Amino acid sequence: MPSSHRVIIAVFPDVDLLDVTGPAEVFALANQESDGQAGYDVRLAGPGSGPVTTSAGVRLLTDLAFDDLDGPIDTLIVPGAVDLSPAGPLARIDDEVVTWLRRIAPRTGRLASVCVGAHLLAAAGLLDGRTATTHWSTADQLAAEHPEITVDPDPIFVRSGRVWTGAGISACLDLSLALVAEDHGEDLALAVARQLVVYLRRQGGQSQFSVPLSRPAPARRDIDELRLYIGEHLDADLSTAALAGRMCLSERHFTRVFRQEMGATVAVYVEAARVEAARRLLETTDHPLLQIARTVGLGSVETLHRAFHRQLATGPGAYRRRFRTTV
Repeated sequence: MPSSHRVIIAVFPDVDLLDVTGPAEVFALANQESDGQAGYDVRLAGPGSGPVTTSAGVRLLTDLAFDDLDGPIDTLIVPGAVDLSPAGPLARIDDEVVTWLRRIAPRTGRLASVCVGAHLLAAAGLLDGRTATTHWSTADQLAAEHPEITVDPDPIFVRSGRVWTGAGISACLDLSLALVAEDHGEDLALAVARQLVVYLRRQGGQSQFSVPLSRPAPARRDIDELRLYIGEHLDADLSTAALAGRMCLSERHFTRVFRQEMGATVAVYVEAARVEAARRLLETTDHPLLQIARTVGLGSVETLHRAFHRQLATGPGAYRRRFRTTV
């Protein structure tokens, strides 16, 4: 029998619905894709037992109340809620949740906030001395109210030891996938991402705003399958001629179809995919630049540098210094 990994997701009035259901779906799919070996046991905990109305008006039913939660927790997910004001959205601080977080944190293996849930971790003193992120619209609020925290409004998510903080809304999927990758490896996380039809699993250092491979999936199934092939064989021959041959199309016809479906030429798309993969390796490993260049199919450090400057207007060394995951 696989070992159980206990996941608790906090819920409370006006919590953002996707912040709750997004991580829950990722963990459920991880169980499915691993034939149950991932062992995630997800439960919703709230101020009391019974229904909780989310910001979307949809009601969730808690599995247990905060006061009834006993024993250790492997992963605690803390979503957030916002209040609208003339100046824009403000993260809501729920005192009951904050008090509970202070009490529960010592017996929690891993803490993760989603979106403005970072403000609740901050209010509980759990982000003191750490670097953290949140939804870009409340980053100034977090920095002003908690000068002891280094607030970085740009990344998709930030890891600081056992504490993870995620950016806004759909970034809950990226953060949850990263947690799955930490627990069970990249292959399972990518399998889950594919089931979610997430275009590519984004890494923590990537900006909330600039995602090079954010085009929608193509309508043609054969081009979509080719897109997946490219992502899984970056060190292969991905020239127009080679890919046209794989599709059993003439180069001219293939070039036209690919650009129509993907919104980019083959060369531009392949380079973007290779740079995206190189970014992941720069963020999460200490591999030498030459090894990374060869792994992603760019061949040489010089080619890696040129591709990075074209795609990101920076070099791979500078990118690694800026976005290397903090452990």
